[in-house]
Amino acid sequence: MNFAEKAQVTDGERVPNGEAAARSRVHTPAAPVRIVDLVPGTEVNAVFACTRKDKLTARNGAPYLAVELRDATGRVGARAFKDASFLAGQFERGDIVRVAGRVEAFQDRTQINLRSIRRIEPGEADPRDFLPAAYRDVDELEGFFEHLAHEIYDPALRGLLDALLADEPLRDALRSAPCTRDGHHAYLGGLLEHTVAVAILAQQTCDLHRRLDSDLLIAAALLHDIGKTREFSFGAEIGVTDEGRLLGHLQLGARVIGELAVRAGGLPRQRELALLNCVLSHHGPAGGARGFASAEALALFRVNALDAGVKGALEHGVLVG
Repeated sequence: MNFAEKAQVTDGERVPNGEAAARSRVHTPAAPVRIVDLVPGTEVNAVFACTRKDKLTARNGAPYLAVELRDATGRVGARAFKDASFLAGQFERGDIVRVAGRVEAFQDRTQINLRSIRRIEPGEADPRDFLPAAYRDVDELEGFFEHLAHEIYDPALRGLLDALLADEPLRDALRSAPCTRDGHHAYLGGLLEHTVAVAILAQQTCDLHRRLDSDLLIAAALLHDIGKTREFSFGAEIGVTDEGRLLGHLQLGARVIGELAVRAGGLPRQRELALLNCVLSHHGPAGGARGFASAEALALFRVNALDAGVKGALEHGVLVG
């Protein structure tokens, strides 16, 4: 089996970080309960993330509380008909909460009939534990990233990737970031999974079109979404940082590349411009550059769209019409 075959991204039903990691994930020492394991007719006392909170009125005029809870394995609705106003004051949407109640089946769906729900103290749980995560093993994906970086032989571009690989906080961010909030690869580790896939497609494109500058295209593929390491924040849901909201991942990516270039001892000016043009135009000429300055920039645009489009179709379906 060759490298590209090993690196194929597995699709289908996604379980966070593989079955072994999902089984070992523990949310609270007292009650390691996952939403996917909830069974009607049982009691639950566990910690989840609150992603929706609504104070509603029943047909009889009585107020009740409706919330949505999530963890890395899924979502579940919950209702409180008793002491609804009091319970609503114990937390807000976006909090990590401890809930107690009874799991029931309602209209063919599992839900929790709440007895209590309250915000837990900061530091009691990591919000990232409640977000969906990549099916693929992140350590394996990082190994593929390193392998592809070592396929770059241009000293300046190789130095840039070496500076990234030596930056542990940046590597950690690359391992954990999603690629989008609700589009393709919208889960922890999704950015690394997408980056590896795009770089493999770029490498294979270079094999087919030998006149392409493989060092430039593969380096651009590995760095094209590096700005997303600064774009997202993590709570009960994936959010956007101030940098991400005001600048976007293309401009953030150019900044990261500039910082890496300084640490690597600099890039020749024309090499830097060619790389930045690839990165800033990978969503098309309107994305952040004045057009495709090279065949490599056009190739990156195409392979990025291929992986994002196919993954999006597999996860969300194909839009017709």
